[in-house]
Amino acid sequence: VHVVESGGGTVRPGDSLILSCVVSGFSVDTAIMLWARQAPGREREWVAGITEGGSNLYYKESVKGRFSVSRDGAKNMVYLQMNNLTPADTAVYYCGKQGAALNSDYWGQGTQVTVSS
Repeated sequence: VHVVESGGGTVRPGDSLILSCVVSGFSVDTAIMLWARQAPGREREWVAGITEGGSNLYYKESVKGRFSVSRDGAKNMVYLQMNNLTPADTAVYYCGKQGAALNSDYWGQGTQVTVSS
């Protein structure tokens, strides 16, 4: 099992980013996939989720209307489209399988997103 996030970077407030998560060892079509983030000095928090069939999407209240989660079963990838970013979105973003331990192979090593003017 291997999960790798990419797409992070340093952007200005109001900018957009698309995070990608490539998965091997299990199918994203048969798992509830989550995006989480961890800001400096804070605990990791759940941000968005997508169910196995992709029919149900879930978002943390503070990102609703700005973030969008999606999946591509053929590529076995999950994405997080982030729009209108603010400094409060600065964190390391992680992709992983719901129910898996955060230190397991079912979660990636994260990608840094920094929003700063």
